[in-house]
Amino acid sequence: MQLDFKNKTILITGGTRGIGKQISEDLHDLGATVLITGTNSEEVKKLNIEALKNSEKKKYLTLDLLKSDGVNRFIDEIRSYERIDGLVNNAGINRLNSIQDAVVSDWDDMLKVNLTSPFLLLNAVSHKMIHNKYGRIVNIASIFGVISKEKRAVYSATKFGIHGLTVGSSNDLARYNILVNTVSPGFVLTDLTRKNLTESEIEDLSKQIPIKRMAETKDISNVVVFLLSNLNNYLTGQNILVDGGFTNV
Repeated sequence: MQLDFKNKTILITGGTRGIGKQISEDLHDLGATVLITGTNSEEVKKLNIEALKNSEKKKYLTLDLLKSDGVNRFIDEIRSYERIDGLVNNAGINRLNSIQDAVVSDWDDMLKVNLTSPFLLLNAVSHKMIHNKYGRIVNIASIFGVISKEKRAVYSATKFGIHGLTVGSSNDLARYNILVNTVSPGFVLTDLTRKNLTESEIEDLSKQIPIKRMAETKDISNVVVFLLSNLNNYLTGQNILVDGGFTNV
């Protein structure tokens, strides 16, 4: 068995850092042409120059999912591609607040980025996939789309919702050889995690996880890559929790 992404084009949102960056790099290393979105236009320009210099099959695209006009322009742009074989809806935001203190703008923004935009992108690329009779889609959710905790009510609503989008769309698209799944990471050791938590806090959190460590971005990427790959021909409509067993305790 061998992973083969040659002649495959995969779109990854939020692919310039964290989990999305790892997924993008792993897919590129396996031969895929990767379309990677980021919100910072200057960073996108620099990354494209670097990719061209290194003859990499990477194209960075500016996309701010909070701006509806930008999302619509982006969708028009990707319609120009002959094929998009895979989509990873990875970009997301989280604003912590108790439900009694939550403001409508936070609800609107999280809904727009975490749920409405993935729907719009899935809707757009599905037409191309149906035409080609092939597609693999992975929606990145969270363990907080299965469980929740204080100050996560709005975030959880969007992540519960995105798996609903997975299940419903998987039923619509399976007949066209398009498989749709959710991956729900637990606690992941990203640069942002290291910035927001002290070493002792990371250690304390790790002790609560049965596997006794936080996930590396590679742990999440490995599952996503499999779901997008030629090895996955039957798995669809599922939510795969990559959490080291945390939701079992």
